[in-house]
Amino acid sequence: MSRRLIDHVETAAIHAGQTPEPVTGSVMPPVFQTATYAQEWPARHKGYEYARTQNPTREALERVVAALEGADEGIAFASGLAATSTVLQALPERARVVCGDDLYGGTHRLFNQVFARRSITFVAVDLSRADPTDAIPDGTHLVWLETPTNPLLKVIDLQAVAARCQQIGAALAVDNTFATPVFQRPIRHGATLVMHSATKYLNGHSDVVGGIIVTSDARWAADLRFLQNASGAVPGPWDAWLTLRGIKTLPIRMAKHQENARAIVAWLAARPDVKRLHTPLYERDPGYALAKRQMSGFSGMVSFVLDGDLARTEKLVSSTRLFTLAESLGGVESLIELPAVMTHASVPPKVRASLGIDDGLVRLSVGIEHADDLVADLEQAFEASKS
Repeated sequence: MSRRLIDHVETAAIHAGQTPEPVTGSVMPPVFQTATYAQEWPARHKGYEYARTQNPTREALERVVAALEGADEGIAFASGLAATSTVLQALPERARVVCGDDLYGGTHRLFNQVFARRSITFVAVDLSRADPTDAIPDGTHLVWLETPTNPLLKVIDLQAVAARCQQIGAALAVDNTFATPVFQRPIRHGATLVMHSATKYLNGHSDVVGGIIVTSDARWAADLRFLQNASGAVPGPWDAWLTLRGIKTLPIRMAKHQENARAIVAWLAARPDVKRLHTPLYERDPGYALAKRQMSGFSGMVSFVLDGDLARTEKLVSSTRLFTLAESLGGVESLIELPAVMTHASVPPKVRASLGIDDGLVRLSVGIEHADDLVADLEQAFEASKS
């Protein structure tokens, strides 16, 4: 059965890859909370042997995310980093990886402190500015990028990078966590693999940790499926079920995240004590025009640099009442954080400084509360930070 997109993302989020359970007619996929399955004869069974290898709840999640992204296969993992790690495990020895320079801190740590020790070479490039022909040399096995990036929200031209990858036989992997398939489908632009931290917008309720890779490349799908089973970093059935439930409201949540983010961007843009504003929702942002062409919208992610020292910035993020000071993103609730000492603390200070992740950078994950309440909360926190 084809797993590609149905007619509209709103329909796919509810119905793709899911049919009523055949025994009881349950409309929602059940939670198959089991470690193993009965066999009628040695090696003769109903398609299920052991829950690390197959689980019907997990398979339903894999099908729906693949359909949302317009891909043939989905392979789910216990976290976004487990998904990323599995892609790297599939590379040949002494592989060369070109990656974006602005990455989630955990991805940066995984690349440079784990897999770099295992003879994989990582070359970080600002792919939002560099010519892909110059930035991605012959002999590259994998290009890994985020667009928009974390935390500076730079936008990368997927078609241009994909064209270069196809020219030299490299795979293109895109972390689509921030945009989600509601607003961006990288496979349509030539990506080989699309990764999501399902912890974030896909689940949307801050009660799950998970990850998933989707692809239409049969060789990659087979390799990742083998490694999923061989390495065992799979999500439990309850995490898969909770993510499935969250996905059903993904399109309407993303619309509200974007609506609220627009209101906050307009408010921040008018403040003299905001030195820089990073978001493709902002018309003066360098990635604005490309985002309009490549994406159908954006999420609730906004970053800005406060005009003040570290002490004022720390007071600002500690003074909000609705925005919770916490790591992660993509939940229905609004979060605020300081990347330099929180999500990106594992990135060396000199590297952070070279990227523009300075001590005054604040990252917002704008939730789905009322926009007026969120603006009022930020306004009182800005005032509190002055004292």
